[in-house]
Amino acid sequence: MDLQLAGRVVIVAGSSRGIGRSIAAALIDEGAAVCVTGRDALSLAEAHAELSARGQAIAHVGDLTNAQAIDELYATVDRELGTPDALVANVGSGAGKPGWDQTEEEWERLLTINLRASVRLAQAAIPRMQTAGRGSIVFIASIAGVESTPAPLPYSAAKAALVNYGKNLARSVAEFGIRVNSVAPGNILFPGGSWERHLVNRPEAVATMLANDVPMHRFGTPQEIADLVAFLCSDRASFVTGACFVADGGQTRKI
Repeated sequence: MDLQLAGRVVIVAGSSRGIGRSIAAALIDEGAAVCVTGRDALSLAEAHAELSARGQAIAHVGDLTNAQAIDELYATVDRELGTPDALVANVGSGAGKPGWDQTEEEWERLLTINLRASVRLAQAAIPRMQTAGRGSIVFIASIAGVESTPAPLPYSAAKAALVNYGKNLARSVAEFGIRVNSVAPGNILFPGGSWERHLVNRPEAVATMLANDVPMHRFGTPQEIADLVAFLCSDRASFVTGACFVADGGQTRKI
């Protein structure tokens, strides 16, 4: 299917590896001009080199949990690519301790990474998209935000808030021609990711989890998430807004 993304400008936050990198690649393959971002200059440079060989890509280094870094990102995109047609807010981390006894600092850290950074990215994109009269925003959430999981409580709460924010934001900006959706991935395996570490450190527990909790009995791939996100960024999804799409091999049991 031609997603008709040729010439569109897309920001993919958190795209030096894993899901974000695959999303950027899928969009570039569809003809979009993509700004990729990351905190680590070396890994971002490697991703940018690979993605630039596929099509038009620029790179911006910065920690997007910092408001100034977001301002600098948009200044780069405005200067080098123009008004963004789509934003993919793939900012987050589930690294943290289990249990109810969480410090104020840990709550603040995980809320900033998993909620506030994405909100700031969206708030910077909306005025630009409003002027253009169109736009698509996709938040990368998690199944931890839609169902009970063993994930750290602040992370789960932040992702749940992100899904709710996206749904309500969609109602607020629909009149401007802007669509807002969320994607909640399940267990996605990629080099350097947490599931790769778990496979090395506790392979039997991982195999049991896949057998008992995931009806498809396997991990998802970054490409499977990327294909869904690329569709949501495109006009092929022109009547889709305010939705959260779960891609987890059937793991969640919510209705």
